[in-house]
Amino acid sequence: MTAPVTAGAFGALREQLTDAAAAFADTPDALAGILRGIVDDVDRALGERLEIFPVCHHSPASALAMVRRLRQKQPKVIYLELCEDLRPLLDELRNCRLPVALQAFASELDGFPTGWGPLSVVAPITEASAEYQAIAYALETPGVELVLVDRSSDHVFQWAAQDDTPPEAEARGTTDESALHGDAVGVEVGDLRPRFAELEAHLLHHGKVRHWSEWWDQYVERPLADADYDTYRQVMVLIGSLFRRLRPAAADRTDRDADRERYMWTRMRAHLAVSGADPADCLYVCGAFHAASRVEQFGLDSTADFDITTPTATRWRYGLIPSSHSAIEAQFGLASGSVSIAAASWSKAVSGSGPTPYRLGGRRGGKTRGRKGRADAGGAPGGTVTDRLSGFLAAPPAPDALDEAELRGWCVEIVRLARRNGYLASTADAIAVFETSILLAGLRNRARPTPYDFADAAVTCIEKDVVPGRRDVRRLCEILFGGDRIGQVGYESLPPLARDVLDRLAPLGLDLEKRTVQRALLDLRADPELAGCSDLLWMLRHLLPADAARPIMGERRLGHRSVQESWDLALGRHQRALIELGYEGVTVEQVLEQRLRRAVRAPDATAAVALAAVEDAIRLLDSPRLVEELGARAVQLLAAERSVDDAPEVLRRIRRLLGHYRATAPSLPAWCEAFVTTGYAHYCTLLPTAFVEEESSVRQVAAMLGFLFGMESLALSLGCDRSQLELAVAQSHPEPPAKVGLLWAARHQLGLLPLAELRLRCRDLLDNPLVVPAFPQYLSGFVHALEPVPGLAPFVVETMSTAFARLPDPVLLPWLPNLVTALREHGPELVPLLVREAERTFPGTLPALDAWVPPWVAPTPAPAPAPKAAGTAAGPGHTLLAGHPEPVEAVAALLGAEGGWHPLDSGTPDVAALLTAHPATAEAVASLLEHR
Repeated sequence: MTAPVTAGAFGALREQLTDAAAAFADTPDALAGILRGIVDDVDRALGERLEIFPVCHHSPASALAMVRRLRQKQPKVIYLELCEDLRPLLDELRNCRLPVALQAFASELDGFPTGWGPLSVVAPITEASAEYQAIAYALETPGVELVLVDRSSDHVFQWAAQDDTPPEAEARGTTDESALHGDAVGVEVGDLRPRFAELEAHLLHHGKVRHWSEWWDQYVERPLADADYDTYRQVMVLIGSLFRRLRPAAADRTDRDADRERYMWTRMRAHLAVSGADPADCLYVCGAFHAASRVEQFGLDSTADFDITTPTATRWRYGLIPSSHSAIEAQFGLASGSVSIAAASWSKAVSGSGPTPYRLGGRRGGKTRGRKGRADAGGAPGGTVTDRLSGFLAAPPAPDALDEAELRGWCVEIVRLARRNGYLASTADAIAVFETSILLAGLRNRARPTPYDFADAAVTCIEKDVVPGRRDVRRLCEILFGGDRIGQVGYESLPPLARDVLDRLAPLGLDLEKRTVQRALLDLRADPELAGCSDLLWMLRHLLPADAARPIMGERRLGHRSVQESWDLALGRHQRALIELGYEGVTVEQVLEQRLRRAVRAPDATAAVALAAVEDAIRLLDSPRLVEELGARAVQLLAAERSVDDAPEVLRRIRRLLGHYRATAPSLPAWCEAFVTTGYAHYCTLLPTAFVEEESSVRQVAAMLGFLFGMESLALSLGCDRSQLELAVAQSHPEPPAKVGLLWAARHQLGLLPLAELRLRCRDLLDNPLVVPAFPQYLSGFVHALEPVPGLAPFVVETMSTAFARLPDPVLLPWLPNLVTALREHGPELVPLLVREAERTFPGTLPALDAWVPPWVAPTPAPAPAPKAAGTAAGPGHTLLAGHPEPVEAVAALLGAEGGWHPLDSGTPDVAALLTAHPATAEAVASLLEHR
């Protein structure tokens, strides 16, 4: 760092500020040091051999000064403070409608924490900015070289990784336009704002403004709009130095700013050494904050080195994405509408006799360069520097007469917009806004109303206390001053994937680059050529935001394709998302395949996620190889799972996939068979633990049983052992009533608990006053048991009816909301079974209901007496059966008869009573034995 300068062009100003510090400060040493340091920074920056042009981002005053200086100096080399790896994108600005943003994007990280991905850096560009004027001049003027000298996108995150904290992303807005940059990290030329909260609050309070953008417009933009070049440079460096010195001692931020400055000066000295360019023909465009740099690498005469690290192996992709005024405001914390007001000020300044700005030839929505405007003479860098600061700081603001025609036009237009948006505005309101704007400007010591004064007056006079439509008056004022202008990337500058999408959707006959929502009608039966468009739209539906491609009619599920489809398309509105797809691959099919593979290989991937990927691959991609790969991964994930959280989702998806293959393929694929056998063994192992764990819900255990019972026949045919399931059920000992009911249902399905005993257990529960309050939980378990045991539906209807009839109101009424909630949550699976069974059981008319007796309480009719054989107590059938006791014993065991076989001549009536009670069975068995 050089020593403070005590003489020179700013000697008088330095002494004046030192005297002021001694007169007004209690401790003048600190204040005097700051004031002298500010003047030293200005003297140092303006005395550098390489001309430094300080700017503020999206500042019309900076843009106007840039246009004038470029026409007067005609530099041969322009060094610009932007990420150096974004340089190839600048040529593509010709095909875009501003504002747009330069973007660097990386989804596959190498050298960064995995939790940071994907990485994204954006640099917005507007026409009312000094950087765009420099870019347009360099690209449109032969023989001019444009060099970006700021750290690369990789270094943005590489330096952040050293602090173990990711860079701050933009503040997300509430509208689509303010979220055009997504969660990208924003970089810009000239981020000029106090980093000392108390200083900003002090400036806002004494400036009588509400936010920083209004203060900057009032006290910097307007005074510098018509200032000469030397005055502009000195004032901007002065402000940058002031904000630099009056900031908190945040070491990380300070170090990063200093490293950026070291990086840029190292790059510029290296370029000058290689190219041999004359520094007098060069121009260094940077933020005013960096122009007041005090690092040892500052200046072309510095010999201090700076070690620039090697970029990581992360693969970066580059492109242009649409931006908007609101997105820029959200990115840099500006007030809503400030960029639109700046754009309006720029348009007014360059109209008429103002300087003609530089524009890229062929740019959408722009014009090529026209006449040359007036060029102001400026001081030569490195030569004699004239003190313009003293006069500028001491002189009062230049009088700016009221432009009544402009203000009157604003008032008339805002009333018109208000009436169109539902406000009861009239000519009287226009007059009130006119007078109130002048009054507010006078109260704030302004010679003429600014757009901010006008907006405050309009809100006061028109909005009152209610907003009748979607837009309030402040938003209408933003529209009046140019609105939230949204940029667009031209077709030629889109990545190959985005161009391929537009080309493949061309048969629809729609202009998909528009931001409006357009309706596409596809009759695939009448026009089979549109099948390719349909396939692409379904893939875009999977990859893009929900409203980018929204189906109105038609669906695509496993084994089904609609013959007619209707779509609402808004690809132009979601151009950024489409462009970022192009960073991942060349075609949509490739990106979809990569994402499916990435989803099943992610650290948090589950079997349910893999099955969903399999289903998407079948629906959207005709690739059996990919389906087999994803299915094999699903088997691995299922075998590795140690919880049953996704059991319901796994059951639902594997059922659907098995149904699809059984309907469309001659046999199941190998991965499906492996999934069933693995799942059968896996869930048998986890079943006892899931029954007793509090983390496992009843629905999850029911889904496990649904898998085991539903896939049982297929699993047994593939070599599984049913004893695994029987042992798992036998080892399950749940305590919660709902899981106990579920276990009883499982034992009934296995034949271990007859329906009569199950009915008896439920009756005992209702008879026990201590258990009655918990009976609804048992019933909830039975309801969930319909998933694995759908044949239990009659018993569930019977039990629910009995519960409604016998449960007391203090127990029944609190339980009903839980029952309704459970049925609503699981309605698609459980309610149809209950409804069909109830329809079969209950009468269909009210008169029949009065005389209806439930079948489970109706008396059982006595069996009819069996006819006796003539002439003997035992007929020929009895004699035949007595000669073959083994089959009779087997049939008796099936019918529930106890005891062994007794011959007829023993006098024991057991066999006779059995044969008498079941004559039809005896005759059928006798007939079979006769045939044998």
